[in-house]
Amino acid sequence: MTSENKFNRRKNYPSLSPIPILLGAGIAFLVISTFVFGADSPNPEWGKYWMIRPLILTPLAGALGGAFYAFLSYQTSRGFNRTVAILLSLVVYLISLWLGVVLGLAGTMWD
Repeated sequence: MTSENKFNRRKNYPSLSPIPILLGAGIAFLVISTFVFGADSPNPEWGKYWMIRPLILTPLAGALGGAFYAFLSYQTSRGFNRTVAILLSLVVYLISLWLGVVLGLAGTMWD
């Protein structure tokens, strides 16, 4: 008679990878850099360090969008439809990128 050890059975789910999060933040940084570093003559009312806020907020919003993609990627391994997950992730990433740009540039270029 053989006994089966039930404690050693584990399902292999993929772990949350930082790659989509970093990729989302990197893309967002490139997008906001085109606006921030492309400003030829910024308004003096904006202050000396006006570009710090958009360069921080927008990549954070992009990282949140990348984290949402990583979460849905994890859900596809549990049975969620992969096509729906990718499309939903793309929509959420674009919305978070847009909100990050708006929040970052509010009061400066976005008036």
